[in-house]
Formats: sequence, structure tokens, C-alpha cells
Amino acid sequence: MTPQDLEETRRQTNPLFNDNRLKLGVFGLNVSGGCAITTADGTLDIAWPNVRAIAKLADRAGFEAMVPVARWRGFGGPSNFNGESHESYTWAAGLAEATERLAVFSTSHVPTIHPIVAAKQATTIDHISGGRFALNVVCGWFVPELEMFGASIMEHERRYEYAAEWLEIVKRLWTSEDEFDYEGRFFRVKRGYQQPKPLQTPFPAVMNAGASSTGRRFAAQYADMVFTGLGRDGQGLKEDVDNYRRMAWEEFRREMQLWGHWVVICRPTEKEARDYLHYYVYDKGDWDAAGNVARILGLESGNDRGATYTPEQMRAIQARFITGWGGATLVGTPEMVVDGLLGLADAGMNGIILSWVNYETELRHFVDEVLPLMEQAGLRQSLTRKP
Repeated sequence: MTPQDLEETRRQTNPLFNDNRLKLGVFGLNVSGGCAITTADGTLDIAWPNVRAIAKLADRAGFEAMVPVARWRGFGGPSNFNGESHESYTWAAGLAEATERLAVFSTSHVPTIHPIVAAKQATTIDHISGGRFALNVVCGWFVPELEMFGASIMEHERRYEYAAEWLEIVKRLWTSEDEFDYEGRFFRVKRGYQQPKPLQTPFPAVMNAGASSTGRRFAAQYADMVFTGLGRDGQGLKEDVDNYRRMAWEEFRREMQLWGHWVVICRPTEKEARDYLHYYVYDKGDWDAAGNVARILGLESGNDRGATYTPEQMRAIQARFITGWGGATLVGTPEMVVDGLLGLADAGMNGIILSWVNYETELRHFVDEVLPLMEQAGLRQSLTRKP
């Protein structure tokens, strides 16, 4: 089956494969505070009625994706950022029943769940959703969480070797009609078997956030879409996207989608948007929690080239975490936001998952003010949105 044939089978049920030039998703709807590390009023409350209402709003508006964070504990500070969280498989199952159109993701830290369990849970959600499930595979990086499971952080290369075996077993369970044995470095499966199979054939869509050279090769080999923080715009972003796709094709003869995370601060005027950004980051930001994120990521020891950060550079890094988990920003009027989205599409991005400080209020504003402009700009097909 060619990549084109594969895409055609899944596009029948999964909106991730539709024809919109720039697909949209919502990020972090399963964790308290969402993606903004701030004590400002209106941050995300994950009481289930709130989560369901926001998901249904995005669904009616034609968003393609709902992507959770895999989280087991918070980051401390006054906000205890992400201190409350819904487990992402059961969260996805609930939203699969509550929605009609969008793809529901689970984000799975592979060291925390056996692939046989993950494959069965994913298949169950695919059936509940009518073929709208997708799996975001994460190798695991948050040491305090892994320690809760009695696991230690693996060396970088080994994490991806482990994840490759994990995903190979999951895909075998999704596709093999016969029992199979698997003998690997990390897993041993005897007479592996699963029924029923997912509704999507040959299997549900897979996402991975490969960033390092090893991570990029893993994503290019195994994922249908890459969730990546390329961190550039304009021509620089286009070069990064082109290089990613070229590597995937030349090494693995695979095509893939490129997705990223953008934080939206949209107001009637640019000044209002920038004033609000300053308010929730610099006046109300939880710098203690942001410092904990930086420490756990090892950034206090310097960057991947061995250079240490100055205090000013470290504060800028923490400010970006506070803004929205390090995501890039779309700041300004609805027209300015759409101009930014056009630039992302021109650079070759297929989709973006969005976050806000106040998800429900700001998503509603995005649907009312930004989506119609996106349709006029040719980024999305017109959709009759239910009131």
C-alpha cells in the first residue's frame, strides 16, 4: 500500500487527513493551568464539565485535533502548575464520546505503560470515536514522574531504542491477524494477540515530538506527524520544515505532516494584546514553577553545545515557559494572527495546536473573529458552525 493509499483509508474517518491547508488543534486541555505558567485569573480549570464544554466548542468549530499532555505531578510554585491532570487515555475516551468530528489524541509516556495495554486502550478509543483516535508517543523526560513508577531516566539514544520496540509491538497488535512472538532488547512478547483491530486501517495516526537528531529520525521512521518546536519563522522555518521532510523521504521513503504549538494572545488592538501578554507573564507569572521546569530539563547546566546561560538568557527562557510551555506566540489583532498563520502555512506547516490563558473565552473569540478570516485567506474550508 502506497503512502497515498494509506492516507486515503484514514481520511474517511480521521480529520487529521482532511484537505484544510492549515489544521487546528487544542493543546493541554487535560492539565490544570493548561500551558500558561501564571497566577492570572481565568487559567484552565479541568473540572470535567469545563473540559467537555471547551472540547465541544472546538468540535463544532471544525478543529481537527485535541492533544493532551501526559502528566502525573505538578511543577510546584504558587500555581503548582499542572498539579491536577486527567490521565490521557481515559480523558480521550470521554471526549471521543462527547465530540463528533475532531481527532482525540492520547499522549503516552512509553516507560509508564506496557505496549499491550496501550494498544488495547487505543483500539477501544478508536472504536468509541468512530475512527478518530491518534496516539502521541513520548519517550519520557520528567525525572520526578518516572521515579514515581520506579523507573530511571534512560540515556538519550536508549530512550528512542526503547520507544521503537514499544511502537513496533503496538503496531503489530493493531495489524497482525495471527499470534506473534517478539524478542527485543527491552520487551519479550509470547503469542501476542489483539482483537478487535482499530477501525482505522492499517492503524491509527501516530505523532511524535522529535527534536534532537535522533528524535527526528525516530519521528521520520515511525510517525505520521511530527509535533515539533522548530522555533523559527519566515524563511528559516521553511528551511527547517523542508529539511525535516527531505530527511524523512531520503532515509525512509516516508511523507509526514509537520505540526507545532502556538500560544494565541488576540485582542481588538495590538497594544491590548501585548499589554495582556506582559501582564500574565511578568506581573502574574509563576517564576518558581518556571524555574523548576528549567531545572528538571537540565537547562541550568547550559545548552546542548555546552555553553551556560547568562541570568538574562535564563530569565528569557523561563518567560517563554510561562507564556505557554515554550510555544511560539501569535500576538495582536485577528488580522495579525491570521497573517501569522498564513506565514506558517507558507512555510509548509500542516497544523498547529493552540493554547490560551483562558481557554473557553479566548477560544470562543478565536472562533468568532479569527476562523472566518482564515477561511477568507484560503487556509480552511468554510464550515457551517453550529451555534
